[in-house]
Amino acid sequence: MAPTNIPILELEDFAIELAQTAGNIAKAHFRKSFTIENKGADAFDPVTSADKAIERVLRAAIAERYPDHGIVGEEEAERGGQSPYRWYIDPIDGTRAFMIGSPLWGTLVGLTHHDVPLFGLLCQPVLEEVFLGSDGGSWLIKPDRRERLRARQCTELRTAVLASTHPDLFDADSRRAFEALGRECLMTRFGGDCYNYAMVAAGFIDLVVETGLRAYDIVPLIPILEGAGAVVTDWEGRTPLNGGSIIAAATPALHAAALEILKGA
Repeated sequence: MAPTNIPILELEDFAIELAQTAGNIAKAHFRKSFTIENKGADAFDPVTSADKAIERVLRAAIAERYPDHGIVGEEEAERGGQSPYRWYIDPIDGTRAFMIGSPLWGTLVGLTHHDVPLFGLLCQPVLEEVFLGSDGGSWLIKPDRRERLRARQCTELRTAVLASTHPDLFDADSRRAFEALGRECLMTRFGGDCYNYAMVAAGFIDLVVETGLRAYDIVPLIPILEGAGAVVTDWEGRTPLNGGSIIAAATPALHAAALEILKGA
């Protein structure tokens, strides 16, 4: 039986190895040849051969290293475990961006212990970036350096940059709420998927508001955001661990102001 508590540095080092492995697979496919399938019944929901290859390899690596750990991923069924540790994998968050040759996508890997996020990372191999967050803070790891991440100290909506992946994420009611928020902000930008959340942690975007997220979309990003001083919840101010409608804000004051508009609308 594996130990109940594993040193955090050991787990983080292993996760970075996973990110490097994922990055090598993704780069071998990016702007090259890959197959595309539509998972959606009523709408286009793409998955590429790169998505499947990355998740398959990462799952195998985790199962070999920590056979009693659980795994939650996008492309395969959840793997139960006897351990309180559970890994969350989104092999390519931003498959549409990947398809069109844009680098605004990433591999997400996160780990919880008794359903509490321990750390998370976002790997963007084309830009040679790994965003890593935990209780000890958030960092941008480049091949030649490591930089501490801090969210911008934006407290007012009128100076805030709002981002989301695409308007089609929202139904009629949630779109009205998003648009009401956007009218109060400095500007709104679409596109970016998981990379938007990294830019909140890095101090370039102040708000990300989205709906329809799954646990593997957000769990790896929570430690990156919180380690940089940002706040992330659902639209009711509750834990975002299960996904759904998500708001990430650079500061508590900005989060409260945005949440008030989303609830009011």
